[in-house]
Amino acid sequence: MILVGELAGLPPGESVRVQGEVAIAVFNVDGELYAIDDTCSHQDASLSDGWLEGCAVECPLHAACFDLRTGQPSGPPAKKPVRTHAVSIEDGLIYVHESTRVTVGGAVVEEVG
Repeated sequence: MILVGELAGLPPGESVRVQGEVAIAVFNVDGELYAIDDTCSHQDASLSDGWLEGCAVECPLHAACFDLRTGQPSGPPAKKPVRTHAVSIEDGLIYVHESTRVTVGGAVVEEVG
């Protein structure tokens, strides 16, 4: 479990980068928290620096978009999904539970770590 910080420190529409086995981006979408691997699967760019639109983030480098719920890219240039991670809130603190798998439609496509 990775401590992200206080819930009050991550307002809606904002993101933060934390370090797990790899960098992880945590997003607040209208009060719902999502966590995905921070590095775009197309090229090395920080998704936490991208643009948040609904439940998707647009990579700041080549405009690849990723669904924050599934990690799936919406189309080129990214072709591979990024891992998603469970997020919990305990006593006003945000925690990320780092996943070791990339899944597509419930099927494991890649093990990480």
